[in-house]
Amino acid sequence: MAPLFKSSTTPTSQTPTHTTQPLKATPGTPPKLRDLLQTRHENIYTLPNALTFSRLLATPALIYFILHSSHVPAVALLTYASVTDLLDGYLARRWKQESVVGSILDPMADKALMIGLTTTLAYMGQLPMWLAVLVLGRDVSLAVAAVYFRFASLPSPKTLARYWDFSLPSASVHPTPVSKLNTLLQLVLIGATTALPLVPADYLIQALPSTVLDVLGDGESVRLQDVVGWFQWIVAGTTVWSGLSYTWARGVVRILRQDMAEGDKRRVIRRGRGVIGVLFGSLCGGALWIGRPWE
Repeated sequence: MAPLFKSSTTPTSQTPTHTTQPLKATPGTPPKLRDLLQTRHENIYTLPNALTFSRLLATPALIYFILHSSHVPAVALLTYASVTDLLDGYLARRWKQESVVGSILDPMADKALMIGLTTTLAYMGQLPMWLAVLVLGRDVSLAVAAVYFRFASLPSPKTLARYWDFSLPSASVHPTPVSKLNTLLQLVLIGATTALPLVPADYLIQALPSTVLDVLGDGESVRLQDVVGWFQWIVAGTTVWSGLSYTWARGVVRILRQDMAEGDKRRVIRRGRGVIGVLFGSLCGGALWIGRPWE
């Protein structure tokens, strides 16, 4: 009996190989059971997914270290999270172990890390509250839209158990180019803010272009804290640009269900973009009101 689908994973020495013959629906099979039998499942037990999941588990420990002013282990753990963020994607591509669950877990781990550290650093007074609202607002808006995309594109029956079964591919969301840049800048800012207590308050930077020293400092040197303060504005700008880019960029959201009409797919994508635009726009207004740059 021929399989109903072919696995997209190429067996390697790191990838366990096993085959199972899928059950085949018969003419008398109930429609709901037929959908279950014909729904594709993926292998989610891979090293890239394990690295991503370990990064997700690192967030509570990081929060604990920052709250207790344990800056050295906090920086060390943040370094581990940054390395695994690069490594899991590289291994997934090299070993051809890319999966829908990986495309969900990877941004989830990034967002959990960003949300946890941003909230904690703002609570400790190391990060401006208006910037925290802006960063969190973007992540919350994308998370709400992701929940909608997942539910709207999930094959029937739409049960809670099937919703959390990420081996059932329904939709995939890919970051925009500016979103990748923004994520990098946010990680740099969070890393610098986390490590800043380890640097003397009067630490001066001189190895910068003269133009930068004239703008940020006295022409000869600039305080590291001032550099971080200006960098916060750069992150704020890319955060706004990144969040709004999801409302117009093409190819960001893909509905994977082959039995779904193209018109229905486009309608789901339009509504999800509307969710992002309305929610993130409102939160940008809240961040502006908190910061009050006009005062």
